[in-house]
Formats: sequence, structure tokens, C-alpha cells
Amino acid sequence: MPSNLPNVVIDSLCMPTIDRLHATPSTHPPRILLLYGSLRERSYSRFLTLEAERLLKYFGAETRIFDPHGLPLPDGAAIDHPKVQELRDLSLWSEGQVWTSPERHGAMSGVIKAQIDWIPLSVGAVRPTLGRTLAVMQVSGGSQSFNAVNQLRVLGRWMRMVTIPNQSSVAKAYQEFDEVGRMKPSSYYDRVVDVMEELVKFTLLTRDISPYLTDRYSERKDAAEKLSDRVKLAAI
Repeated sequence: MPSNLPNVVIDSLCMPTIDRLHATPSTHPPRILLLYGSLRERSYSRFLTLEAERLLKYFGAETRIFDPHGLPLPDGAAIDHPKVQELRDLSLWSEGQVWTSPERHGAMSGVIKAQIDWIPLSVGAVRPTLGRTLAVMQVSGGSQSFNAVNQLRVLGRWMRMVTIPNQSSVAKAYQEFDEVGRMKPSSYYDRVVDVMEELVKFTLLTRDISPYLTDRYSERKDAAEKLSDRVKLAAI
């Protein structure tokens, strides 16, 4: 053991190499799940989500939008509730996600937070969001703000997702969509295009090497210790 790393279990270390970042590319379209954070009939976060979906489909992605109507509050129902299972299944299906929230009282909406709260960090040995890419967007009724997207970024990191650098914040959203809910041409729309293009790029870049990117020393060390303990018990 190197004298300058006395607290490291060398057998559990994995030397990062460029060769491990090469993988046979998947041939199926990138799978993107989109969540939005409002139940209003004229929901600007839903309108923005639909615009994002149109762009993602153009860029070759396969998409699913989760409808939050009928989703119970976190811990307000059993995990076998149909809407909860639908959301969790879609999260497992996805390789990337888009979270879009209105800003309410300077924060993300309860509707988007409830959806994220229903997605567990782990289910047995499976982590439904680990290594998936994430794009965050928000709509505001007033001047441009980044409160909601900043909070969504914190959640994305907590859920161990790869949150892309770009993001979208649409100010005075009521001015940016026409009567049928289509987004008008603007710099805000151009940014949405940027974000969706970047999301597809990052998803293509990371989805086939996600297991390697998210492989951690602490978890390998813990697994090795548990295996050693089982071997010792079996020998007794």
C-alpha cells in the first residue's frame, strides 16, 4: 500500500482510464421522460414541456410525458398505487429526463416536487435515476428568475443524475405562448432548443457508459467487506 494513502483499500480502487469510456453505442433512440409541475388547464409548464417534446422527437428521441393528475401526495398512498407505479416505471424506462416547474412563492411547485419525491433513490439493488441525464426548465409569471431551476438542480444531484449545464427560464410566460399553447418565436424559445439539443447530446454521450461513470470506490469497498464477512461466517 502506498505510504501516502494509508486509509485507502487499494484492492477496491479503480484506476480511471480512457479505454473504459469506450462502449458499443446503443442503436435505439434516446429515451426521455418529461415531468411538468402544474395541474392548471392552461398550464405554461405543460406547454413548455410539449414544446420540449416536439424538439426531442425531432432530434430522434423517444419520449414519454407523465400526467401528474391523480398522483397522490408523497406517503399519502401505497407504492402500488397505479399512478405511483406508472411514474416509477417511466423513470426506470428513461435514459434522460426533463423537469419543468412554474415558480411559485419563489420556489418550485408542490406538483413537481411530489413527482420527484415518489421516485425512490433505490429499489433493492436498482437506482431509478442513477446516471440518467437531466435538463431543468421553469416558467415565471413575472420577471426572469432562476429559483426553481436552481432547486431542481439540487434535487437532480441528490437523485444522482447528470444534470446538463444549460437550462431554460421563461419570464412572463403568459406572453410567450399563443392561444393554443404554442410557444412564440423569441430568445426564450431559442434557449429551449439549445437545452433539448444539449440533453440529447449528453444522453448519447453517457448512456452506454453510465455504469462505469457511476461506479464508486466507497460502494466497491463496502461490497468487498460484506463479501469477506459472509465468507468468514461460512467458514465457522
